[in-house]
Amino acid sequence: MCSHYQGIKEHERYLRHFGVAPPGDPGKVDLWPGYQGSFIRHYAHAEVDDDAVPPREALPGLFGLVPHWSPDTTITRHTYNARSETVAAKPSFREAWKRAQHCIIPADGFFEPDWRSGKAIPTRIERADGAPMGLAGLWSCWKSPQGEVVHSYTMLTINATAHPLMRLFHKPTDEKRMVVILPDDRYDDWLKATPEHSQAFMRQYPAQALQAMPAAALHRSRFS
Repeated sequence: MCSHYQGIKEHERYLRHFGVAPPGDPGKVDLWPGYQGSFIRHYAHAEVDDDAVPPREALPGLFGLVPHWSPDTTITRHTYNARSETVAAKPSFREAWKRAQHCIIPADGFFEPDWRSGKAIPTRIERADGAPMGLAGLWSCWKSPQGEVVHSYTMLTINATAHPLMRLFHKPTDEKRMVVILPDDRYDDWLKATPEHSQAFMRQYPAQALQAMPAAALHRSRFS
């Protein structure tokens, strides 16, 4: 399960790849559950015949979905990933899934533990071509007891037991999982998909299109 990822810090890179400017306050770049990042959703009035209305909008939100019934935002510690196999039934996610509140989570990479040496080695996974990732997610809107409106999001995950790369991560006894990385040309299809067609997007990203490197080695190579 993915609890740590990196957002996109460069404004122009975000805009160029996703066709929408990041929110004014995108939050932290190094993200963990409960941190504020950003997500992209279908613009509510994008279907009107007006060239001035954008097809997508980017919003700040908490990493970890906060359902409308939650008493506070601490639930984000447990709702940062949604299993595609059970998302339609789980109380935390079923409303967002039923309403097709789809979103794209912009990321430069995500981290998983490699246990093959007998201890956890934090490893960064990114696209082999260096382009940003658009992760499939769900978003929600929550109102606090004080009336504050808070947006939040979760990453959708699928089984990765047979994936040549992602099956290498997590403990040998743990189920192998991976986030859903959307093809660039399917972004709008995902944002506009109905609940009946949502599962069709729950596919593995090709292993040859990804690369992985221990986080410590990556840090040394960038700052040596």
